[in-house]
Amino acid sequence: MFARGIIGRMPIRLLAPEVASQIAAGEVVERPASVVKELVENALDSGAKTIQVVIQEAGRRLIEVADDGAGIPAAELPLAVERHATSKLASAADLFQIVTLGFRGEALASIGSVARLTITSRVQSAAAGARLRVEGGHCGPVEPVAAPVGTLIRVEDLFYNVPARLKFLKQDLTERRAIDGFFTRYALAYPAARFRLTDGATTSLQTSGDGDRRAIMAALYGVDVARQMLEVYAQEDQLKLTGYISPAALTRSNRKEMTFFINGRWVSDTPLTQAVLQAYHTLLMVGRYPLAALFLEIDPSEVDVNVHPAKAEVRFRSQERIFSFVQRSVRRVLLAYSPVPALPPAQALWGGAPRPAQSPSSAAGLDWMLGHPSELASLPGEETSPLTALPVSTANLPPETFNLPILRLIGQIGATYLIAEGPDGLYLIDQHAAHERVLFEKLMAQHDQKNIPAQALLTPAVVTLPASSAAMLESQMHLLSHFGFQVESFGPGTFQVRAMPVLFGSADPAAALRALVEDFEEDESPLQNELEAKIAGRVCKRLAVKAGQALTPEEQRGLLIDLENCDSPRTCPHGRPTMIHLSVDMLERQFGRRGAR
Repeated sequence: MFARGIIGRMPIRLLAPEVASQIAAGEVVERPASVVKELVENALDSGAKTIQVVIQEAGRRLIEVADDGAGIPAAELPLAVERHATSKLASAADLFQIVTLGFRGEALASIGSVARLTITSRVQSAAAGARLRVEGGHCGPVEPVAAPVGTLIRVEDLFYNVPARLKFLKQDLTERRAIDGFFTRYALAYPAARFRLTDGATTSLQTSGDGDRRAIMAALYGVDVARQMLEVYAQEDQLKLTGYISPAALTRSNRKEMTFFINGRWVSDTPLTQAVLQAYHTLLMVGRYPLAALFLEIDPSEVDVNVHPAKAEVRFRSQERIFSFVQRSVRRVLLAYSPVPALPPAQALWGGAPRPAQSPSSAAGLDWMLGHPSELASLPGEETSPLTALPVSTANLPPETFNLPILRLIGQIGATYLIAEGPDGLYLIDQHAAHERVLFEKLMAQHDQKNIPAQALLTPAVVTLPASSAAMLESQMHLLSHFGFQVESFGPGTFQVRAMPVLFGSADPAAALRALVEDFEEDESPLQNELEAKIAGRVCKRLAVKAGQALTPEEQRGLLIDLENCDSPRTCPHGRPTMIHLSVDMLERQFGRRGAR
């Protein structure tokens, strides 16, 4: 612990200009991705149709952004790097009618104060271009140079004069993923512009600028994912929502692939995220999230974008109206493409409550029974206590140190749960969680023995990943071989799976590869710093049998036997219970054979 020092009375004084600039830069330039964001937004504001970005060492060494926009006149270059100098605002009233991405006049000044900045630009009416160098906030002279129409900005040695900020940057892989994530979002938002991102000699993303947003999604996520995405188009009063959302069957394990733009500006807005999730209510499993790229157009006077210097947060004048519009628009598309099964005619369930509809993809009947114990316990003409003791956890199971008893299979409910009888009552087993545990222990046993047999695929599976995921996977392919995967690069963002562990049989190799990369948040450690058990757990989770998958009696019995032989059969590798135990004693009490509790 560090104690706060007592410094006594100090005189109030103005900060030195360079210190004030570095403090201000900390709000705008947090990391290399912040620089890319500011410069790309400036390029779009200038009317650019082609934007090329080159980075080295994840942006620490170099960030270069070139565009073919309107350019900056030579006489205005020194003013462009001054704080609060902008061509996009003239008065305070303009703050409430912002239609450009930039408007604060801080980006170039902030970047120039913490890096070596070079601006080369030319306007259409000038015979030659001009160049200005800024180092640590100090400007050099404007020099005439030959240059095409547009602007080229080089940012070198970011944070060279602020070592504390440099020290707190994350490792290159994480910083590179942040740049990739931002760049792919803006490529989706502006399909009519040509984007190109190059890291050294490798081009990780390139778009054609033909205006086809679905084609860009195919380049980012693969043709199969792009084909499944559902188009959103809704208009109401002065609100317009366009973009794409994924069907309920196509999900991710985090919110990272949910992207929102308001009037062409990328925003991180919790209410918008909640509106989309509310639209998917009852359609997604717990812990799963959709893919979404949504673009909201709204009267600029109805939204305040001047909330934070990073310009990623906004406030709506009527947040409830926006929330409702987005939620209804997304829900309407989901129901149009994925209609919810209608309930059958009302039926009495032991005295009156309607039985819920069941579908092959869920166990609604069992879920209803577990959530409505009082209805189950109240029979016509009888007075019984509610079934409050019905357990929904494994708390009453025998201690983990004891193996499971031999179980006798009874059957399957809702194509999701197995029912088995043991010496001490009834067991309800989640087939997905149970299969996860079985696969996990078998894979880890083979890994510990350094003997994971691999099987070559007759036809290699081709997988396309977003640039951020592809960069991470490329640096970790050597680790995949430890688990029996043979993966090769097959072009920008594309990989071939040539072999996979024999244990997974005929499972989808593309799904197995995606399971290794889709769950990573920005702040998580890269693959090599994770426990190998966590990596194995992700693969097993994706390849285990799913809820809604009907199993033959032989498959059901085989799963029970494998679960009985596990060292930790009570939970899946992620800690979720694999089973619920209804003891004979509890059943007898509920049926009144031993009196009330």
